[in-house]
Amino acid sequence: MTPRTPAVVGPHYKWVALSNTTLGVLIATMDASIVIISLPAIFRGIGLDPLAPGNIGYLLWMILGYLLVSAVLVVVLGRLGDMFGRVRIYNLGFLVFAFASVALSLDPFRAGAGALWLILWRVVQAFGGSMLTANSAAILTDAFPAGQRGTALGINQVTALAGQFLGLLAGGLLATVDWRAVFWVSVPISVGGTIWSYLSLRETAPGRRGRMDWPGNLTFAAGAGILLAAITYGIQPYGGDATGWGNPPVLAGLVGGCLLLLLFCFVETRVAEPMFHLALFRVRAFAAGNVAALLTAIARGGLQFMLIIWLQGIWLPLHGYDFEDTPLWAGLFMLPLTLGFLLAGPVSGHLSDRFGARLFSTTGLLLVTASFIGLLALPVDFAYGPFAALLLISGFGQGMFSAPNTSSIMGSVPPEYRGVASGMRSTFQNSGTALSIGVFFSLMISGLASSLPSALGDGLRAHGVPAAAAQHAASLPPVSTLFATFLGDNPVQHLLGPSGTLDRLPAAQQQALTGHTFFPELVSGPFHHGLTIVFGVAAAMALVSAVASALRGRHRLPEEGARRPAPLPGQTPAGPSLDEQGSR
Repeated sequence: MTPRTPAVVGPHYKWVALSNTTLGVLIATMDASIVIISLPAIFRGIGLDPLAPGNIGYLLWMILGYLLVSAVLVVVLGRLGDMFGRVRIYNLGFLVFAFASVALSLDPFRAGAGALWLILWRVVQAFGGSMLTANSAAILTDAFPAGQRGTALGINQVTALAGQFLGLLAGGLLATVDWRAVFWVSVPISVGGTIWSYLSLRETAPGRRGRMDWPGNLTFAAGAGILLAAITYGIQPYGGDATGWGNPPVLAGLVGGCLLLLLFCFVETRVAEPMFHLALFRVRAFAAGNVAALLTAIARGGLQFMLIIWLQGIWLPLHGYDFEDTPLWAGLFMLPLTLGFLLAGPVSGHLSDRFGARLFSTTGLLLVTASFIGLLALPVDFAYGPFAALLLISGFGQGMFSAPNTSSIMGSVPPEYRGVASGMRSTFQNSGTALSIGVFFSLMISGLASSLPSALGDGLRAHGVPAAAAQHAASLPPVSTLFATFLGDNPVQHLLGPSGTLDRLPAAQQQALTGHTFFPELVSGPFHHGLTIVFGVAAAMALVSAVASALRGRHRLPEEGARRPAPLPGQTPAGPSLDEQGSR
């Protein structure tokens, strides 16, 4: 295999690399979430009711398609970066992302065809975004010396995480202008970023060409894709159950996906050049950092979605906001979370270069755990000051964790493995976000299923809804009501409007049922029960993440460098073992 000859760059190149890769991950992560909060405007724009029977699949794939592709492909694209050049794959990612952004903004169809156009081009956009996120950390690790690496990766990583929440805000603002504006905003940024990256970035790592691990690629993509798709469909009702975990295709997908991933692990120990270098998990800092990142991503995803439902379905209507306006205001009221990221990330990344990642990452996760416990203590109709303070603490803790953790992971591997290490890190993070939807939506639905039907039926009958209609509305799966809330629709209008029951009621009762207080007050008890389960599980995950972070080992001085991983069976020995790396 012929090694690549690294380009000679000037002393200021590292800042060019930082600014470009930060722009790349910002737009990629913003677009992962920008659609979530603007879905009501998008579906109105293409003339499709996503909550109608048979249409909920469009809704789920609009939310999860981007995340699934990112979770499955990012490690493959990191490996391709190691083989063919990180900058080359990164630049191509910007180009693909720009092309898909243009296509999304020009959707020529309506109804189901329009939704399919958006879903397919979102998948293409996610492919380009995965090229960006898979290689950005490796490009920065190549460009910056060890003493400045934590600062650079801190800025980059916190920008990526903040992008997830900025996407919610941007989606809410742009959706009020035009649903296509949600996609327009990506076009000039991605086109400009493409031109800039091709003109300014250089291959600065030696690297070497290798062989593509086709068995590993196929088993991983199939296993992860099937598993995450099964989890996606597991939150839909099946038969008389509130969720679909008993659905035979879902069970087959869960079992089949896990078996394929086990086969993937076996394959990776038998090929000469694996895409997923399992020997890296012998590095304590690498293994502990990725376990902590996975659990934190699951907890963070659950926080994001539960806050949206809490604000849009209960708190904002109780405070006089119309249901259709709640997506925008939910994004605004969650700004303290993003502010915490931005305050803590770069500073903790810089300090971790000197004092090590363990102190900052572990302390940050303890703050996240404390914030979840604090949210558990809040009433459903909370005062905004304490709520904002808890969001700020959570964001601050996540910023303290993310930047040093990324620096620790990337600094624990040799230069030639940084692309695949970056891809593996992003895979755990993206998979955690996708898993969080299935895990926490299922927990919330289970919590609602035990108490919502009776509370809803009694409340509807008390306002003059005929017993049969009230019973029918109360018997509908909670996921339908949950998604209506998530989309900023009035849930009672959704439950009673299609049958005409609402129109036959007296005007006073119609106004009471569809007003700002009926549904939020009715659902607050069942919702708080579900919220207690969700935030309790999230707090436990954050605490386990803190333990994993503390086990990463003591601070390793930057000048010690990284040694090569021990060879796997069938591989050529490459030097000293990494077994003890990160634990000294």
